Amino acid sequence: MREFVLVLAFVGAALLGHKLISEVPSLLHTPLMSGMNALSGITVVGAITATGLALATGSKLVGFVAIVLAMINVVGGFLVTDRMLRMFKSERGRNS
Repeated sequence: MREFVLVLAFVGAALLGHKLISEVPSLLHTPLMSGMNALSGITVVGAITATGLALATGSKLVGFVAIVLAMINVVGGFLVTDRMLRMFKSERGRNS
């Protein structure tokens, strides 16, 4: 029963997240992504903590996948932020 509730919460969060993100105008996606990097960092710390405290091998494997996915999110957010900031530099500033 507990697993069903957890899966139900995950599916609900995924659907709600998709609905919220689809309503955000395209112009705001990049600034929002760069602002969410701090929260993604907290997700990485939580995943590392949960994985370190896991006893079962399956839980450790799921924790490892969570760490990898959270780090992909953090790195991708920083790359997009860097690209966005380079768009605002002058031509002279881009060459240096």
